[in-house]
Amino acid sequence: MRRLILSLPLLFMPFVAAGQSAANDWYDAAGNRLITQAPDSSSSGSVPLWRGANGQWMAVQSRSDSLTTAQRADAPLQFRALDSATVQSSDVQYGVGPNLQAHVGVSEHDWANNQAPRVIGSEVGATYSTGRYSLGLSLGTDSVPGNANLPRLLPGATPGVNGLSGFDSSTQVNARGRLALDAKSGIDLGASVGRVHLLPGNMLGVNALDQKALSFGVDSGPLSGSIVGRTMQPQAGVPGAGYSNPDRRWSSIDLGVTWRLPWQGQLSIGAQNLWSSGNSLNTPVGPEPDQSRTPYVQYHQDL
Repeated sequence: MRRLILSLPLLFMPFVAAGQSAANDWYDAAGNRLITQAPDSSSSGSVPLWRGANGQWMAVQSRSDSLTTAQRADAPLQFRALDSATVQSSDVQYGVGPNLQAHVGVSEHDWANNQAPRVIGSEVGATYSTGRYSLGLSLGTDSVPGNANLPRLLPGATPGVNGLSGFDSSTQVNARGRLALDAKSGIDLGASVGRVHLLPGNMLGVNALDQKALSFGVDSGPLSGSIVGRTMQPQAGVPGAGYSNPDRRWSSIDLGVTWRLPWQGQLSIGAQNLWSSGNSLNTPVGPEPDQSRTPYVQYHQDL
């Protein structure tokens, strides 16, 4: 299943062969923007598939990112940088008009020890771009593969999501904006509103948490930096254990800087939970989400 999801671009290779005769038509303004668009990742590929006479086009893009890069401009969920290995994604992009693009994609978060359950994400959305300015909206979901009808027993050492070892799934609405300052620098803004569902019988004593996230990123050439803020609180109006109080919430801020190296590597330095509210101590109800400050230095190399 893992290889099938992440090899999505290979399914479209017949279209590439069929479209070779129209290759020259591809390299107009829209095509050049797609090909020269440089994602902030150490390994990425964008393959044009088709272009219609009316200016519509289709392409597929695959990426392999470090965790800190993947969360630079949009961070609905928090994964521990020290535990996570890579984020791999595949997207099908469709040019609806000169300035409007739709996309659908899948992604996978995995961990360096290969023992934690993978988190599979999917997203569908659209982006409006005028060249210098762009604004996108999308609907995304994330889940841990398995039987959601039965509790899954996760070892205590298993990496969690949002500081929660009982993560089951999430849904969120995302908004992204970018202002290009020049050809090699820009400002990114991101916002996310969603709900995190926990495994049955989790020690927190609630079934779902509402979550909001804001991100601000700046990049210039090979350097990029971001600051991300998140807030979680129990779902309003749902009775539960002691944490069902709607005034109960956990907030945190992450800060990171990434340097993309000439040899397709990248070095990231930062801290997760640089500032946080709430505490990670055990209480009579159960453990709260882990919000301990975690400095990190992470190197990612494309082989």
